[in-house]
Amino acid sequence: MEAKAIARSVRVTPRKARRMVNLIRGKKTTEARTILQFAPQTASEPVLKALNSAVANARQQAEKEKKTFRENDLVVSRAFVDEGITIKRFRARAQGRAAAINKRTCHITLVVSSPDKEGTR
Repeated sequence: MEAKAIARSVRVTPRKARRMVNLIRGKKTTEARTILQFAPQTASEPVLKALNSAVANARQQAEKEKKTFRENDLVVSRAFVDEGITIKRFRARAQGRAAAINKRTCHITLVVSSPDKEGTR
């Protein structure tokens, strides 16, 4: 079973979000939650939110298919961050000039899956 969650246009730079996603890729969801809850980085909050959403999607999918759901077995199988839109702003500078400020956003995608019965992760 596989469930996916996408957080779109998150106001975190993609580079900072990738740092958090790289920490949890391949780990069990319970361990990933603990890592994200205690990480001091600001980007951990939207990644944790996406992880909780993916777990909830897996629970819904299991109920729909009438399968047993064990949250402790779920693993973050795929996780990646794509660049979103860039909000462009200007700041006034000396002598009537303007400097561009780029406020970057990202799309966080997390896929959680339960291991197959053959024992392949």
